[in-house]
Amino acid sequence: MQPQQAHSISVLGAGAWGTGIACQIAPHQPTVLWGRDAAQMLRLQAERINAAYLPEVSLPPALSVTADQDAALRHAAGPHGLLLLALPVSALRVTAQAIRIFNADKPLGARVQHLLWLCKGFEQGGGLLPHAVLDAVFAAPDGMPAVGALSGPSFAVEVARGLPVALTLASADAALRQSAVAALHHGAMRIYATPDVVGVEVGGAVKNVLAIATGVSDGMGLGHNARAALVTRGLAELSRLGVALGGQAETFMGLSGLGDLVLTATGDLSRNRRVGLALAQGHSLAHIISTLGHVAEGVHTAQTALKLARAHRVAMPITEAVSRLLDGKLTPQEALGGLLQRQPRGE
Repeated sequence: MQPQQAHSISVLGAGAWGTGIACQIAPHQPTVLWGRDAAQMLRLQAERINAAYLPEVSLPPALSVTADQDAALRHAAGPHGLLLLALPVSALRVTAQAIRIFNADKPLGARVQHLLWLCKGFEQGGGLLPHAVLDAVFAAPDGMPAVGALSGPSFAVEVARGLPVALTLASADAALRQSAVAALHHGAMRIYATPDVVGVEVGGAVKNVLAIATGVSDGMGLGHNARAALVTRGLAELSRLGVALGGQAETFMGLSGLGDLVLTATGDLSRNRRVGLALAQGHSLAHIISTLGHVAEGVHTAQTALKLARAHRVAMPITEAVSRLLDGKLTPQEALGGLLQRQPRGE
């Protein structure tokens, strides 16, 4: 399906994922990439390479970059604009507040009307999913843009290079699903739409925790059989939590559930998997985080996911083992040993 209408797209967040998806979109739609570090954005403009986060790929000539947030929001405003938030969950609330201020007192045609978040995880402290953070910020429904999540199995460097990728776009707003798919479904990027926002968000968040577990298993040399068992049983507990929170069971067998889990748990580019590998090698969590250079959301997600599981009486033994390992309460050997010693049960 080819876009029927040009869409003005702004990507907020010049990390690896924001840069990667901006590179994929720019040859097809007028695209602006925003980053808060003015010096970094000047270097991107001059060198056409994001040396800090994605040095392997040159920015396409059509991609504009800026450190002016208002300029990026103006570009994405109006009925044919689309704003993508490629930021960590920790930055979502303050960014949404900036968008609310930008939209205030403007006529509809000058507001940001369509917004997708690309972050995966829970907000620290309250444990809110991204859609709930936006609900809290915008409060009045009439002042809120049409919103949704864009998620799925996607390593930034491959997306930036234009390699094939399939993503899920989740929104309760059918018009947004239609217009955003038209804006993004092109070239090597395929977009599948669903109304199940919660299911897509839970899949994207919890798979990072499970990827840490598979990294630990692989780092200990436990073999492919153990990895397959962790992925499969991990998917089962991810699905249980997602359904308990209001997601649809079939969502977890799709791109944002099974697909993203397989990629993150087995792909060598996965940051969360690398955390598990390093833990298995005896490195401290503080050392791993300081040397990783990028956010590994599973580190922050494990405890929140476990709290939600307990609140909803959902069994998540792998998530619990990872949480206790990250807290320093278990060694990698004890964490996986405890999983092996669990009593048998029906699948």
